[in-house]
Amino acid sequence: MLGFDFKEIATIGMVLFAVIDIVGTIPIIVDLRQKYGHIESEKASIAAGTIMIVFLFVGEELLKLIGIDVHSFAVAGSFVLFFLALEMILGIRIYKEEEASSASIVPLAFPLIAGAGTMTTLLSLRSQFQTVNIIIAIILNIILVYAVLKSSSKIEKLLGKNGLGVIRKTFGVVLLAIAVKLFAANVKGLFV
Repeated sequence: MLGFDFKEIATIGMVLFAVIDIVGTIPIIVDLRQKYGHIESEKASIAAGTIMIVFLFVGEELLKLIGIDVHSFAVAGSFVLFFLALEMILGIRIYKEEEASSASIVPLAFPLIAGAGTMTTLLSLRSQFQTVNIIIAIILNIILVYAVLKSSSKIEKLLGKNGLGVIRKTFGVVLLAIAVKLFAANVKGLFV
């Protein structure tokens, strides 16, 4: 029925879970909550899900329209991830955000949840799997993202300040490695 396949959904879901890395962004979520007071979990989740589904259908055409290939997009995304990782590892502020009443859309929904890595992953998944299965996997991941966002204060209390510091630095290194991998996988495509 319409290409619906549980195995595909599980595979896509696991790939998206690894790329979105909502568990790894818990220290950033806690940090954003401390800066802004609260995070609108529903708004962030719906915005991220909408961005991913829309990009799934129009992403490649949109990039072509403005003259950007997927490799350039991925390399730019790798730089964003690289600087976010440096902030986490070194405890410094590189990104100076504009004053906002909430961090629900920027930087949480985009680029942390639905960032360049997620977008390029969606484009590559679209060439391998049925669209309906990708959409279901996106929705399942967004439900998980929502659950983590809703319970971030409980997770913060459970881990404590030192635990969060260790996780922040550990996942900063992981994020740095993802940024380097994303850069290395796509930089050759810039010179073809």
